[in-house]
Amino acid sequence: MDYAVIAKTYEALETTTKRLEMAQILASLLREAPPADVKKIIYLTRGKVAPDFEGVEFGLAERLVLKSIYEATRVPGLDELQLNVGDLGDVAKYAVERKMQRSLFHETLTVDMVFSNLLKMAKVQGSGAQYIRGNLLAALIHDSTPIEAKYVCRTVVGKLRLGIADMTIIDALASSYATKENREDIERAYNVCSDLGLVAEKLAIGGIDAIASIKVTVGVPIRAMLCERLGSIREILDKLGTCAFEFKYDGLRVQAHISNGRVELFTRQLENVTSQFPDVSGYISEAISNINGIVEGEIVPVEINTGELLPFQVVSRRRGRKHGINKASDEYPVRVFLFDCLMTGTRDLTNVPYPARRSELKSILKSTENVVIADQIVTSSEVDAERYFSLAINSGCEGVIAKSISNDSSYKAGSRGWLWIKYKSDYRTEMTDTVDLVVVGAFAGRGKRSGNYGALLMAAYNPTSSNFETVTKLGTGFDDETIINLWNILETSKISNHSKRVVTRIAADYWFDPNLVLEVSGAEITLSPIHTCGLDSVRPGIGYAIRFPRFTKNFRWDKKPEDATTTNEIEAMFERQLKKVQK
Repeated sequence: MDYAVIAKTYEALETTTKRLEMAQILASLLREAPPADVKKIIYLTRGKVAPDFEGVEFGLAERLVLKSIYEATRVPGLDELQLNVGDLGDVAKYAVERKMQRSLFHETLTVDMVFSNLLKMAKVQGSGAQYIRGNLLAALIHDSTPIEAKYVCRTVVGKLRLGIADMTIIDALASSYATKENREDIERAYNVCSDLGLVAEKLAIGGIDAIASIKVTVGVPIRAMLCERLGSIREILDKLGTCAFEFKYDGLRVQAHISNGRVELFTRQLENVTSQFPDVSGYISEAISNINGIVEGEIVPVEINTGELLPFQVVSRRRGRKHGINKASDEYPVRVFLFDCLMTGTRDLTNVPYPARRSELKSILKSTENVVIADQIVTSSEVDAERYFSLAINSGCEGVIAKSISNDSSYKAGSRGWLWIKYKSDYRTEMTDTVDLVVVGAFAGRGKRSGNYGALLMAAYNPTSSNFETVTKLGTGFDDETIINLWNILETSKISNHSKRVVTRIAADYWFDPNLVLEVSGAEITLSPIHTCGLDSVRPGIGYAIRFPRFTKNFRWDKKPEDATTTNEIEAMFERQLKKVQK
């Protein structure tokens, strides 16, 4: 397939924000595509050349991309143009439109050519890697039409800006190769393999029956099961009845894949962090020996002298390190609390009830000083559960997780549901104090913050529309160092206008792709005529807002934007406030 067909599809996707229309546009492309190209098309549409857990990145700075555009076109003034328009895709389109002449050696770009060159860019290592990457990109731009150059360059800088979410791609796959009734099976396959390209390839070649071969596999991370939240123990017991309550540890959630004594660690974002936590791999290998399988738990920082559990921010200091790993292990020691078992040997446990999974975990785990099973009680008593909640808080935990123990309490990979419910200490204030919100925009600073961001525009996630809806402006809780660092942290996400997935009535001074998640506290949820979170839920034209928000100093690097607090959760907090007022 010619890459031009994909580029035209991307143009069409940019004209709509409606999930159904996006799915239909993508489905039309997939129906036209040769089966051999489908996997590559899905990766490219996600701005990737591999599944997330492989950690394959292009590694091209914007300056190098700009240089490659110039080398391919020899059009002057590109530096100034980029400063004015911001989008390197538009710069590439402009340059190709204006280059002096078409080469006699021009080749028509195909999906395979683009994908292969991008993959080479991502995988080249060692001395001269940047030079090779630049040449590979220049070769693609040389053979591109203006619109092809636009999307090739957007892809390599990680700003494709199509606004298309994974669930929309799954909708398109169901429409192209199966039926709406099969959509759940397709999503399940994605949730257990975390690889939309693989799922698409199976469907394109073998139809819906082919995805039955996609199974839970050691070494391939499963998308994490997520929690709902409620504001009281009573509400939890009304929802679940007799259930298991476990400590909610304030740590880094990981999935440990054990194969022949080797342990790989994946975060809920599917990032492989094995090299950053070699001590944890060793601890788990010692505690679970002679067994291949998949277990899940929390890496929690500890005060080595007292055994006291420390906040998540401490363990986050070990994230992303490439050097000084052993020193970091000594400076920030951790303990592992395991709470689930997803596979042992060749047996997939995700479809068995939670009590059976925990029993299996107990049977394979030899508790050590550094690896233990998560604390738990099973009860239907509100008094006992409240007492246990207090014990969790006093032990240094955030609160508790309530888990269903019913016969249908399977592991719902990639899903947020009422089988797991979290309850934290700050939920007993007027508002659920800590919510995880996504940075979508910013406002220019004044006074002491002049030249930096003065406040951030924050949004909640609406899983129904796959959009982000504004809920507050955040300007307090930042120290001077954080304010300065935010400029660099957000620079790579900066865009010229708000993302198609952001629903806003507010004009910010700066806009960002929804990437960065921050933990925010607040006084209460109020009704707002200017924010779009839960718009029209209470009355026409009115949404929800968080009053007196404050940054808790916790960057949620462990969360994707789609893992942020949802619109429904904000609405539920508001309704609980109303009930308290009415009482």
